[in-house]
Amino acid sequence: MAGTDEDAVAAADDALYVLTAALLTPAKFPSVLGDDYPEACAALGLAPLADGYGLVIGQDGSGARWTVVVDDVSLVAVAIASWDCGMEYDLSPEEHTVVAALPGWPLPVAVAAPGVPAPHDPDPEATGGPTLAPPDTTTWGSAQRRLGADEIALQWATWRDQIDDSAFSNRNGGSADQRQAGEEQAKDEKAADGTTADQDTSNGAASRKDASDAGSSNSSAAGANASGEAGKAAPKGHSGVRRVLAEARAYIESPPPLGRVRSSFASGDSRTLRADGPGWSLVARTDDIAFVLLDDEPGEVLPVGRGPELPGLLEALDKMAVRPS
Repeated sequence: MAGTDEDAVAAADDALYVLTAALLTPAKFPSVLGDDYPEACAALGLAPLADGYGLVIGQDGSGARWTVVVDDVSLVAVAIASWDCGMEYDLSPEEHTVVAALPGWPLPVAVAAPGVPAPHDPDPEATGGPTLAPPDTTTWGSAQRRLGADEIALQWATWRDQIDDSAFSNRNGGSADQRQAGEEQAKDEKAADGTTADQDTSNGAASRKDASDAGSSNSSAAGANASGEAGKAAPKGHSGVRRVLAEARAYIESPPPLGRVRSSFASGDSRTLRADGPGWSLVARTDDIAFVLLDDEPGEVLPVGRGPELPGLLEALDKMAVRPS
């Protein structure tokens, strides 16, 4: 990366027209860049500092794309909060807070500065390093999977309403005989495959979604747009979901890289929990069910019923999760 190259910083500081901004902290970072905070920092060539960064994204007077990295996280947070509320805010970081000026944009931006040429990458010879570009989200993969998980967390009520709780296994309810039969079946599954058969890893209604990048605006650097409705039931004893739950449990004993598990505000006393790992994302409410997305299953959103084990897992993950300060 060009990093703190003086020429690049000077070029970016020359009448930078700010279009949007994003936080890059352990508790809140553009998940499209990675499964955890260090991975997201590495995508920009930055060291994963404990306090994090603010990303100021804009154009210079020639229309060239620049991302200015600052260490004044509070300033950027105030700007984003103001924009989210529909208020104007002049985001003008002080020069001494600039950590790096990186050519290009790491996230898609759907707007452009008025009165300057159309957005374009700076001359690579002038910047002395590679140019940032948003991850490819045109096909299903890790970036698209994480964007889909972002959308579920953001629109929880909409996605939750598509799930019929009666579709989950009788281990979640029904008569005592039905629950006992379900418990016996769980034991059989555990003995058969050597894994912990969670309460309802795949007996609920699975929803097929198409998660796609919806661009960005003043209030957020990137987002996801997913649509669909509850569909067919997932195969029983879904191996991918069992793997996700097993790896999530392992995080409790062996903490993963910073930012792999994050907790944010939700309604009432509940929390929105987000966990990611190699090839998977999990979104849950601590008082409700969970949704799992897998790189190996394009567009699929797999619901996980609460049953006897999920509440304890979510509680333990929430206790170790990174939270916004």
